[in-house]
Amino acid sequence: MTQSLDLVLRGVSAGYADGAALEDVDLTVRGGTLIGVIGPNGAGKSTLLKAILGLTPWATGSITLGGRPMEDRRDRVAYVPQREAVDWTFPITAAETVMMGRYRRIGWIRRPGSADRRSAREALARVRLEEIADEQIGELSGGQQQRVFLARALVQEASVLLLDEPMTGVDQATEQLVTGLLRELRNAGTTILQSTHDLESAAEISDELCFVNGRVVAFGPASETFTPPILHATFGGELLIVGAGDHAHTHAGGHHGTAAPPPS
Repeated sequence: MTQSLDLVLRGVSAGYADGAALEDVDLTVRGGTLIGVIGPNGAGKSTLLKAILGLTPWATGSITLGGRPMEDRRDRVAYVPQREAVDWTFPITAAETVMMGRYRRIGWIRRPGSADRRSAREALARVRLEEIADEQIGELSGGQQQRVFLARALVQEASVLLLDEPMTGVDQATEQLVTGLLRELRNAGTTILQSTHDLESAAEISDELCFVNGRVVAFGPASETFTPPILHATFGGELLIVGAGDHAHTHAGGHHGTAAPPPS
Protein backbone atom coordinates (compact mmCIF):
# COMPACT_ATOMS: atom_id res chain seq x y z
CA MET A 1 0.00 0.00 0.00
CA THR A 2 1.13 3.55 -0.78
CA GLN A 3 1.08 6.15 1.98
CA SER A 4 -1.97 8.34 1.27
CA LEU A 5 -1.20 12.04 1.62
CA ASP A 6 -3.61 14.96 1.22
CA LEU A 7 -2.60 17.51 -1.42
CA VAL A 8 -3.62 21.07 -0.49
CA LEU A 9 -3.34 24.20 -2.67
CA ARG A 10 -4.11 27.61 -1.18
CA GLY A 11 -4.25 30.82 -3.22
CA VAL A 12 -2.10 29.35 -6.00
CA SER A 13 -1.58 31.42 -9.13
CA ALA A 14 0.90 30.34 -11.78
CA GLY A 15 1.99 31.38 -15.24
CA TYR A 16 4.58 32.33 -17.78
CA ALA A 17 6.12 35.46 -19.32
CA ASP A 18 2.84 36.45 -20.96
CA GLY A 19 0.89 36.35 -17.70
CA ALA A 20 -1.06 34.08 -15.36
CA ALA A 21 -2.49 30.91 -16.84
CA LEU A 22 -4.15 29.95 -13.57
CA GLU A 23 -5.32 32.20 -10.75
CA ASP A 24 -6.25 31.87 -7.08
CA VAL A 25 -6.62 28.10 -6.85
CA ASP A 26 -7.87 26.60 -3.59
CA LEU A 27 -8.06 22.81 -3.63
CA THR A 28 -7.96 20.03 -1.06
CA VAL A 29 -7.38 16.66 -2.73
CA ARG A 30 -7.87 13.81 -0.31
CA GLY A 31 -5.18 11.14 -0.30
CA GLY A 32 -6.01 8.04 -2.31
CA THR A 33 -8.47 9.69 -4.71
CA LEU A 34 -8.55 9.89 -8.51
CA ILE A 35 -9.21 13.40 -9.85
CA GLY A 36 -10.13 14.22 -13.44
CA VAL A 37 -8.89 17.70 -14.43
CA ILE A 38 -11.12 18.95 -17.24
CA GLY A 39 -11.07 22.06 -19.41
CA PRO A 40 -10.54 23.38 -22.95
CA ASN A 41 -7.14 23.85 -24.58
CA GLY A 42 -5.16 26.64 -22.90
CA ALA A 43 -7.38 26.57 -19.81
CA GLY A 44 -4.54 25.89 -17.35
CA LYS A 45 -4.78 22.12 -16.89
CA SER A 46 -1.10 21.52 -17.63
CA THR A 47 -0.16 24.62 -15.65
CA LEU A 48 -1.95 23.21 -12.61
CA LEU A 49 0.07 19.99 -12.75
CA LYS A 50 3.33 21.83 -13.40
CA ALA A 51 2.67 24.25 -10.53
CA ILE A 52 2.35 21.27 -8.19
CA LEU A 53 5.69 20.00 -9.52
CA GLY A 54 7.32 23.43 -9.30
CA LEU A 55 7.92 23.55 -13.06
CA THR A 56 6.18 26.82 -13.90
CA PRO A 57 8.39 29.94 -14.27
CA TRP A 58 6.52 31.61 -11.45
CA ALA A 59 3.86 30.72 -8.92
CA THR A 60 2.40 32.24 -5.78
CA GLY A 61 0.45 30.74 -2.91
CA SER A 62 1.21 27.56 -1.00
CA ILE A 63 1.14 23.84 -1.86
CA THR A 64 1.48 21.17 0.80
CA LEU A 65 1.52 17.38 0.71
CA GLY A 66 0.74 15.54 3.90
CA GLY A 67 0.95 18.83 5.78
CA ARG A 68 4.51 19.60 4.64
CA PRO A 69 5.60 22.11 1.98
CA MET A 70 5.75 20.56 -1.48
CA GLU A 71 9.42 21.61 -1.73
CA ASP A 72 10.14 18.93 0.89
CA ARG A 73 8.01 16.31 -0.84
CA ARG A 74 9.13 16.38 -4.48
CA ASP A 75 10.34 12.79 -4.23
CA ARG A 76 6.78 11.69 -3.41
CA VAL A 77 5.39 12.94 -6.76
CA ALA A 78 5.61 11.19 -10.16
CA TYR A 79 4.76 12.86 -13.46
CA VAL A 80 3.74 11.57 -16.90
CA PRO A 81 4.04 14.45 -19.42
CA GLN A 82 2.16 14.94 -22.66
CA ARG A 83 3.71 12.87 -25.44
CA GLU A 84 4.52 15.93 -27.56
CA ALA A 85 6.70 17.25 -24.73
CA VAL A 86 9.12 14.32 -25.07
CA ASP A 87 12.12 14.07 -27.42
CA TRP A 88 11.47 10.63 -28.89
CA THR A 89 14.71 10.72 -30.90
CA PHE A 90 16.79 10.52 -27.73
CA PRO A 91 18.94 7.33 -27.90
CA ILE A 92 17.51 5.47 -24.92
CA THR A 93 15.68 2.17 -24.60
CA ALA A 94 12.34 1.51 -22.96
CA ALA A 95 14.06 -0.20 -20.00
CA GLU A 96 16.52 2.69 -19.56
CA THR A 97 13.65 5.19 -19.63
CA VAL A 98 11.87 3.29 -16.88
CA MET A 99 15.05 3.07 -14.79
CA MET A 100 15.24 6.88 -14.79
CA GLY A 101 12.30 6.78 -12.38
CA ARG A 102 14.59 5.19 -9.76
CA TYR A 103 17.25 7.90 -9.80
CA ARG A 104 15.67 9.96 -7.03
CA ARG A 105 16.02 6.91 -4.79
CA ILE A 106 19.47 5.72 -5.84
CA GLY A 107 21.04 9.04 -6.92
CA TRP A 108 22.53 9.94 -10.29
CA ILE A 109 26.01 8.62 -9.44
CA ARG A 110 25.27 5.19 -8.00
CA ARG A 111 24.60 2.33 -10.38
CA PRO A 112 21.17 0.63 -10.17
CA GLY A 113 21.18 -2.46 -7.98
CA SER A 114 19.35 -5.74 -8.38
CA ALA A 115 16.29 -4.37 -6.56
CA ASP A 116 16.14 -1.41 -8.95
CA ARG A 117 16.42 -3.65 -12.02
CA ARG A 118 13.74 -5.93 -10.64
CA SER A 119 11.45 -2.96 -10.01
CA ALA A 120 11.93 -1.77 -13.60
CA ARG A 121 11.18 -5.24 -15.01
CA GLU A 122 8.06 -5.53 -12.87
CA ALA A 123 6.86 -2.09 -13.98
CA LEU A 124 7.30 -2.99 -17.66
CA ALA A 125 5.39 -6.21 -17.03
CA ARG A 126 2.54 -4.28 -15.41
CA VAL A 127 2.17 -2.21 -18.58
CA ARG A 128 2.70 -5.35 -20.74
CA LEU A 129 5.89 -4.18 -22.41
CA GLU A 130 8.52 -6.57 -21.03
CA GLU A 131 9.15 -7.97 -24.53
CA ILE A 132 10.21 -4.60 -25.98
CA ALA A 133 12.43 -3.51 -23.06
CA ASP A 134 15.52 -3.13 -25.27
CA GLU A 135 13.88 -1.15 -28.08
CA GLN A 136 14.58 2.56 -28.57
CA ILE A 137 11.61 4.61 -27.38
CA GLY A 138 11.26 6.41 -30.72
CA GLU A 139 10.57 3.07 -32.43
CA LEU A 140 7.54 2.36 -30.27
CA SER A 141 3.92 3.15 -31.07
CA GLY A 142 2.20 6.08 -29.36
CA GLY A 143 0.42 3.75 -26.96
CA GLN A 144 3.64 1.92 -26.09
CA GLN A 145 5.47 5.19 -25.50
CA GLN A 146 2.79 6.33 -23.09
CA ARG A 147 2.95 3.01 -21.25
CA VAL A 148 6.76 3.30 -20.92
CA PHE A 149 6.36 6.66 -19.17
CA LEU A 150 3.65 5.24 -16.93
CA ALA A 151 6.06 2.42 -16.00
CA ARG A 152 8.70 5.06 -15.23
CA ALA A 153 6.22 6.68 -12.83
CA LEU A 154 5.38 3.31 -11.24
CA VAL A 155 8.99 2.61 -10.20
CA GLN A 156 9.08 5.88 -8.28
CA GLU A 157 6.57 4.39 -5.84
CA ALA A 158 5.15 7.89 -5.37
CA SER A 159 2.25 9.03 -3.19
CA VAL A 160 0.99 11.40 -5.92
CA LEU A 161 0.79 10.66 -9.65
CA LEU A 162 0.23 13.51 -12.13
CA LEU A 163 -0.71 12.60 -15.71
CA ASP A 164 -1.02 15.21 -18.46
CA GLU A 165 -3.55 13.95 -21.04
CA PRO A 166 -2.31 10.33 -20.92
CA MET A 167 -5.03 9.03 -23.27
CA THR A 168 -4.33 11.39 -26.17
CA GLY A 169 -3.31 9.52 -29.31
CA VAL A 170 -3.31 6.04 -27.79
CA ASP A 171 -5.14 2.93 -28.93
CA GLN A 172 -8.12 1.43 -27.13
CA ALA A 173 -6.05 -1.38 -25.60
CA THR A 174 -3.66 1.14 -24.03
CA GLU A 175 -6.55 3.27 -22.78
CA GLN A 176 -8.14 0.26 -21.08
CA LEU A 177 -4.83 -0.84 -19.57
CA VAL A 178 -4.02 2.65 -18.25
CA THR A 179 -7.51 3.07 -16.83
CA GLY A 180 -7.22 -0.27 -15.03
CA LEU A 181 -3.82 0.66 -13.61
CA LEU A 182 -5.06 4.04 -12.38
CA ARG A 183 -7.88 2.32 -10.51
CA GLU A 184 -5.42 -0.17 -8.97
CA LEU A 185 -3.09 2.61 -7.87
CA ARG A 186 -5.95 4.66 -6.43
CA ASN A 187 -7.23 1.63 -4.52
CA ALA A 188 -3.71 1.12 -3.14
CA GLY A 189 -3.64 4.68 -1.78
CA THR A 190 -2.06 6.74 -4.57
CA THR A 191 -3.47 10.23 -5.14
CA ILE A 192 -3.93 10.76 -8.89
CA LEU A 193 -4.61 13.90 -10.94
CA GLN A 194 -5.25 13.25 -14.61
CA SER A 195 -5.83 16.07 -17.08
CA THR A 196 -8.06 15.05 -19.96
CA HIS A 197 -10.36 16.17 -22.76
CA ASP A 198 -12.36 12.94 -22.47
CA LEU A 199 -15.44 13.95 -20.52
CA GLU A 200 -17.02 10.50 -20.65
CA SER A 201 -14.00 8.66 -19.26
CA ALA A 202 -13.29 11.29 -16.61
CA ALA A 203 -16.85 11.22 -15.30
CA GLU A 204 -16.82 7.42 -15.24
CA ILE A 205 -13.53 6.68 -13.46
CA SER A 206 -12.86 9.76 -11.31
CA ASP A 207 -13.78 10.15 -7.66
CA GLU A 208 -13.99 13.91 -8.21
CA LEU A 209 -13.79 16.29 -11.15
CA CYS A 210 -11.86 19.56 -11.26
CA PHE A 211 -13.16 21.91 -13.98
CA VAL A 212 -10.55 24.48 -14.99
CA ASN A 213 -10.59 27.57 -17.19
CA GLY A 214 -8.04 30.08 -15.91
CA ARG A 215 -9.35 29.26 -12.45
CA VAL A 216 -11.08 26.35 -10.77
CA VAL A 217 -14.67 26.60 -11.96
CA ALA A 218 -15.89 23.67 -9.87
CA PHE A 219 -14.50 20.77 -7.86
CA GLY A 220 -16.40 17.78 -6.53
CA PRO A 221 -18.09 14.48 -7.41
CA ALA A 222 -19.46 14.10 -10.95
CA SER A 223 -22.98 13.92 -9.52
CA GLU A 224 -22.59 17.52 -8.30
CA THR A 225 -20.28 19.08 -10.88
CA PHE A 226 -21.00 17.38 -14.22
CA THR A 227 -23.92 19.66 -15.00
CA PRO A 228 -24.79 21.89 -17.97
CA PRO A 229 -24.17 25.17 -16.06
CA ILE A 230 -20.69 24.10 -14.97
CA LEU A 231 -19.88 22.68 -18.42
CA HIS A 232 -20.96 25.97 -20.02
CA ALA A 233 -18.92 27.99 -17.51
CA THR A 234 -15.87 25.84 -18.30
CA PHE A 235 -16.09 25.43 -22.07
CA GLY A 236 -18.18 28.42 -23.14
CA GLY A 237 -18.77 28.40 -26.90
CA GLU A 238 -16.78 25.16 -27.32
CA LEU A 239 -19.56 23.20 -25.65
CA LEU A 240 -22.72 21.94 -27.30
CA ILE A 241 -25.44 20.41 -25.17
CA VAL A 242 -28.22 18.61 -27.00
CA GLY A 243 -31.28 17.53 -25.05
CA ALA A 244 -32.42 13.94 -25.56
CA GLY A 245 -35.17 12.73 -23.30
CA ASP A 246 -33.92 12.55 -19.73
CA HIS A 247 -30.33 13.32 -20.67
CA ALA A 248 -28.23 15.99 -22.34
CA HIS A 249 -25.43 14.87 -24.60
CA THR A 250 -22.37 17.08 -24.39
CA HIS A 251 -19.76 17.74 -27.04
CA ALA A 252 -16.69 19.72 -25.96
CA GLY A 253 -14.22 21.24 -28.37
CA GLY A 254 -14.48 18.43 -30.89
CA HIS A 255 -13.42 15.85 -28.33
CA HIS A 256 -15.33 12.98 -26.78
CA GLY A 257 -18.83 13.63 -25.49
CA THR A 258 -20.92 12.04 -22.80
CA ALA A 259 -24.26 12.34 -21.08
CA ALA A 260 -25.18 14.73 -18.27
CA PRO A 261 -28.45 15.59 -16.54
CA PRO A 262 -30.35 18.38 -18.27
CA PRO A 263 -30.79 21.72 -16.54
CA SER A 264 -33.59 21.73 -13.99
